[in-house]
Amino acid sequence: MAAAAIDFSFLSEPSHFTRSRYAEFEQEGLQEDDFNLQIEAFPLAPVANPMTFCQDIKKAGLAPGLMDFKKGTTTLGFKFQHGIIIAVDSRASMGSYIGSQTVKKVIEINDRLLGTMAGGAADCSFWERHLTRLCRLHELREKEKISVAAASKLLANIFFSYKGRGLSCGTMVAGWDKTGPHLYMVDDQGDRYEGERFSVGSGSTYAYGVLDSGYDYKLSIEDAVELGRRSIYHATHRDGASGGVVRVYHIHENGWTKMEAAKDVDELHWQYAKEKGLVGTE
Repeated sequence: MAAAAIDFSFLSEPSHFTRSRYAEFEQEGLQEDDFNLQIEAFPLAPVANPMTFCQDIKKAGLAPGLMDFKKGTTTLGFKFQHGIIIAVDSRASMGSYIGSQTVKKVIEINDRLLGTMAGGAADCSFWERHLTRLCRLHELREKEKISVAAASKLLANIFFSYKGRGLSCGTMVAGWDKTGPHLYMVDDQGDRYEGERFSVGSGSTYAYGVLDSGYDYKLSIEDAVELGRRSIYHATHRDGASGGVVRVYHIHENGWTKMEAAKDVDELHWQYAKEKGLVGTE
């Protein structure tokens, strides 16, 4: 029944639709060359219900996997004696298509709070930037910066209110407030957890392997930064949806510091291979 309700006539006779539209414009004194310049409305697909076309096709079973957008990334965060380390990659992908290698997956909420992006880039970016606005409004109202717990709860409440509506977000909110350093993971179901170590994204299993084996609460700042950097690199090496550059932030009692602005994972590959006495093609 669903398939019968979908109008595919524009596929078999696309020129008919175009000619009929041009005829309407000619009656109004427009030329064909002016076609794209004179239309003020956003052009929609020539189907009965353009807003639900993809969903209708999927429900009809005519294009399995049409709406199953495959996304990937690697982000991680962990607490240690000198604060919190946040490390991320920079690749944006949809299946085998790599859209960008330079995505900034750390949202600088304020000078004491950071958020990370995993999942749908648009969803994460929009809602975490909205969280930035909410945190600023709280600061203006209350004359003090919002706590990490409150900021993460605001984001969790937003995600819970949109539960089941297609959001794709796996985020972390980390910062240092009056009670010390805090690290939260918040997902698109509205779930919210505080913990010592998190890794989110398609490459998280690879990152966890390195992170867990090298983690120690008493790490120095230099060793902690290197652990974050190395964990992200290994994830990008094994996970096709992760890559680009590594960015590392250190959250401390005075705010946060960017420790690694953009280290190319390709350079890290040859660097680590040399340290092991390998050629790099093994």
